[in-house]
Amino acid sequence: MAESLPTSPIQTQSRNQSMDIPPPMSSSSGPLAEELQCPVCLDVFTDPVTTPCGHNFCKSCLNQHWDSSQECKCPICNETFSKRPDLKINTGLRQVVQLFQEKSSLSNSEVLCDICDDKKMKALKSCLVCQNSYCEPHLEPHQRVPNLKKHKLMDPVKNIKYYICQKHERPLELFCRDDQTCICVFCTDGDHKTHNTVPLEEESKEKKTQLMKTQKDVQQMILDRIKKIHSAEFRKKSTEQEKAASVELFSDLMRFIERCQAELLEMMEEKQKAAVEQNEELIQELQQEITELKMRSTELDHLLHTDDHLHLLQIYPFLCSPPHTSNRPEISMNTDVSVETLRRALTQLQETLDEKLSQTVLRRIQQYAVDVTLDPDTRHQNLILSDDGKQVRHEDIEQKLLNNPERFDYCTCVLGKEGFSSGRFYFEVQVKGKTKWILGVAKESINRKGSITVSPRDGFWTVGLWNENKYWACTDSYVSLSVSGKLQNVGMFVDYEEGLVSFYDVESRSHIYSFTGQSFTEKLYPFFSPCRNDKGENSAPLIISPVNYVE
Repeated sequence: MAESLPTSPIQTQSRNQSMDIPPPMSSSSGPLAEELQCPVCLDVFTDPVTTPCGHNFCKSCLNQHWDSSQECKCPICNETFSKRPDLKINTGLRQVVQLFQEKSSLSNSEVLCDICDDKKMKALKSCLVCQNSYCEPHLEPHQRVPNLKKHKLMDPVKNIKYYICQKHERPLELFCRDDQTCICVFCTDGDHKTHNTVPLEEESKEKKTQLMKTQKDVQQMILDRIKKIHSAEFRKKSTEQEKAASVELFSDLMRFIERCQAELLEMMEEKQKAAVEQNEELIQELQQEITELKMRSTELDHLLHTDDHLHLLQIYPFLCSPPHTSNRPEISMNTDVSVETLRRALTQLQETLDEKLSQTVLRRIQQYAVDVTLDPDTRHQNLILSDDGKQVRHEDIEQKLLNNPERFDYCTCVLGKEGFSSGRFYFEVQVKGKTKWILGVAKESINRKGSITVSPRDGFWTVGLWNENKYWACTDSYVSLSVSGKLQNVGMFVDYEEGLVSFYDVESRSHIYSFTGQSFTEKLYPFFSPCRNDKGENSAPLIISPVNYVE
């Protein structure tokens, strides 16, 4: 059973000394206060607003900052906004601020002197024997008169009766752990005679240790919820951006389709125009031939009825020769586009669609890029990390490393330092020049000792390369992947809540493989294995590279 809190927060130093109880921690200190502080005015937020880049400010502070500046920039990260954002109050954060201020006002409430007649002055101390609170002038006798100097003083409190034993009219100086209540010295001779009692100071110190842990947990819960608010706002922004990107994509596609239609129509018109011109030329030639044939027919008719035998014999060879006729084939006026032409146009359209879709998807997920560094405490003893923690390669010489629980002792693997338990994240790794490698993410509780299987069932979501050109994904078994060309840079994207792990070819901006419908319940860490160097054939490092954002 959890211990209940004491009924009184009194601390004692000695039975014959005054008691000074430290005031509660100022509500304006600590990580929560820092989270609720406007970076401009350095005070608690008033009508907090969130910029598109995710930072919080007082609405009036941010408007004044932008009004006095020629550019619309975030005062923290200097991100420039082409259009001044429409600032709306972050209602979730405002509620947290209100709760914080209510707590602050309670802790800062003043205790007034009980002796002052006219204007009550602020009390400096409360006396548990006199059961009164005193301002500085009226406290003076307790600091001068010998008998009064023996009284027990404490920081001023409003309800001093709660600090006095109602049965014996004595200060509550002890704590009964059996009954979980505060008692006076006389109580130990009565109902609490055989009980386990300790000075209030000792019990309060122990309880404060527990409360400090509780306070830390509560503050962390508040911070977690603030982060979730930020995440929700960011998801809202991302959804709007995705919608805008989709509209832009389909607008581009419609323009491309219209351009293809215009080009096809132009091609059909040109084909039709050429056919008309050819037919006109053919008609002219045929009409010319008809005229010439009519003249020959007239000549033949004349010779058949003439007695000019000499003339007949002279032109006979010419008349018997076949007349000149056009050899042009009949011109078809069919303007239908050929199947092959349409197939080429559709293929081009499909390629453009795929390219634009890939660009849009990659552009969307790259906004979740995170800074990943390698964790030396997890690396296998044959792995060499660069000083900046961005590269890893395998060497045959073992290093003398402490075999801690986090370290892989058999498989040539290493994890990223940063773990992720919510949201989305993306990073890119250069695999150029390697013949073998494995990349992906792994959950925190994976087995790191002995032989491991990099499957989802064992807490791994990975793809890899084997024998220079055999790409695979490890599900319940190994799935062969079809990849165009040789991968140079691999992008990895995780959506924790959606249970999605996706891999992309950064160079061609194409999708490689996705694990979908997963259920994540613990932290995920980036996972890297450069595999063994194979006598130098696979000595190239894996390099965590800066994200090359798609334009």
